[in-house]
Amino acid sequence: MNPVSALGAALIDYVAAFGGYLAFVARACAGGLLPPYRIRLLLKHMHFVGVQSMTIVMITGIFTGMVFALQADFGFSKFGAQGMIGGIVTLSLTRELSPVLTALMVNGRVGSSMAAELGTMRVTEQVDALESMAIDPLQFLVAPRILASIVMVPALTMVFNTIGVFGCWYVAVKQLQVPAGGFWERTYWNVDPDDILGGCVKGAVFGFILASIGCYQGFNTRGGAEGVGRATTSAVVISGVLILTSDYFLTRILAPLGVG
Repeated sequence: MNPVSALGAALIDYVAAFGGYLAFVARACAGGLLPPYRIRLLLKHMHFVGVQSMTIVMITGIFTGMVFALQADFGFSKFGAQGMIGGIVTLSLTRELSPVLTALMVNGRVGSSMAAELGTMRVTEQVDALESMAIDPLQFLVAPRILASIVMVPALTMVFNTIGVFGCWYVAVKQLQVPAGGFWERTYWNVDPDDILGGCVKGAVFGFILASIGCYQGFNTRGGAEGVGRATTSAVVISGVLILTSDYFLTRILAPLGVG
């Protein structure tokens, strides 16, 4: 095959895969809107995505806040503006760092798990068994996972914000001797509710991306145990790239609106 034909074949494959993904997501979302509603499954997945991810998000958040406080002090100390540390670090956390880092941490834990679990169910014919019992596998397996991620990733983003600000406060006030009053005053005047809202909107979009990609890769697994491994790897890599890519476009859309 000549290079032009190879490029065309690869492009067709990518377009077909993207079309399959869109159809998959549309069917899953439509199934989630129709009865029967899987409330128990939704709560189970919300616990898995949110509560069980709390520890890694808190650890990431507190050290991110502490590191950025040190870095901000390094820059602001040249101008005698250490009092700006609280406002600038908190603004960075709420608008960008919290939703992105939360999504990446959750993707490594939850997105890979979704792909592996659904991939195993596919290769062991459990998905076919659901279809034989007239149960829509997309409504039963996929829709609750996507909805749980859309709800819980913004909640984890707020946890990241809180812990990150606490870490920044500890380093700035307790170690760098920044006045506590100035720290909180700058934070109050620099951070608006719209900044927090924008981070939560990004978190919801990122939650949708990591859950839908993880479920799609797992649901379409082929090739036994080796295929499950490939699907899991692909889910984490593709979701991570899309999270970082979509963050730019979301910022371009939300920034003119004063949100995120």
